[in-house]
Amino acid sequence: MGTLPAWDPAPWNVTFGGPGSGSGPLSGPWYRAGKTQLLGVLLAAAGNFLISVSLSIQKCAHLRLACQADPKPYYTSKLWWCGIILLALGEMGNFTAYGFAPAALVAPLGCVSVIGSAFISVLFLKETMRAADILGGTLAVAGTYFLVTFTPNVPQELTAKKVQNYLVSWPFVIYAILEIIAFSILLYFYKRKAVKHIVVLLMMVALLASLTVIAVKAVAGMITLSVKGKMQLTYPVFYIMCILMAASCAFQVKFLNQAMELYEVTAVVPVNFVFSTTSAILSGVIFYQEFQSAALLSVFMFLFGCLLSFLGVFVITRNRKEEHLQIPYIDCGHIPGQKMTGKIQPDSHWACYGTLNNEDDLGKTQS
Repeated sequence: MGTLPAWDPAPWNVTFGGPGSGSGPLSGPWYRAGKTQLLGVLLAAAGNFLISVSLSIQKCAHLRLACQADPKPYYTSKLWWCGIILLALGEMGNFTAYGFAPAALVAPLGCVSVIGSAFISVLFLKETMRAADILGGTLAVAGTYFLVTFTPNVPQELTAKKVQNYLVSWPFVIYAILEIIAFSILLYFYKRKAVKHIVVLLMMVALLASLTVIAVKAVAGMITLSVKGKMQLTYPVFYIMCILMAASCAFQVKFLNQAMELYEVTAVVPVNFVFSTTSAILSGVIFYQEFQSAALLSVFMFLFGCLLSFLGVFVITRNRKEEHLQIPYIDCGHIPGQKMTGKIQPDSHWACYGTLNNEDDLGKTQS
């Protein structure tokens, strides 16, 4: 029998080397890039969690004010202001995350806010825990794991000159032209034809969101470099991106509020999440070229993670409105001196709402 070859531990360092050695996932260059990206992931996750906490606190404040004998304006509540402060901190965490992690990774992490809102509502607002919440949360967490694992590590040092080059690159110019055409068509149907379908409204929000993501990442990246000592705030492109960020956010809020007024929150939240996240990923891929050198398997697993996150958000928000419906009429059984129970207010969806029925008119004429 021949002798077995001596075991050489060196090859294992290719894939499982420690920080600072080898070329594996824990090697020096990967570790430094991964550490920066991990910081962005943690900032985005913490920011979205704070947003979910803030929304629950604001809801709790509104419920407390509604139960008072003499309700006061919501802005006089200290609890409501605590929610606003947490909301500002959460948005600041999201903004900062774009300076450390790819836009294609930060945007889908918005599902953390949906998951947090569902479970915080159960703990503090005494809402019912549903099997759909557990299933949706599991899907979203699994999707987030795939997103974090398979998003490619790309250099995050966004100098003003890089942003300028990205702005005049052919992929972005073509993308911007197509986006302007699509937005103009949607705006025509919205303004001229009075089409206010949820898809039309949220598609306009998503198209604006792609510009917001591009501008936010550029501004956050240049501010991050400036803090590190590489001044970028003297370039005109920084202020151009600030203006683009503010304008796109303002119009985004306008159309999103319109959708919230016309449709149920449980319909707006998942559709807006899917549209805006997809738009943000496309903007990161096209403008910042974040998947330029990614392997096909990484791209596939990243898209699979996005799909799981989308499914998780849909499962969590699905049919939730049925648990929060308030009775739109007065129960006669709760009125002193009344024995019968039933609706004493007419159905607002009835064609004769606000008028007398034919039977009532006939009885009145006979009397």
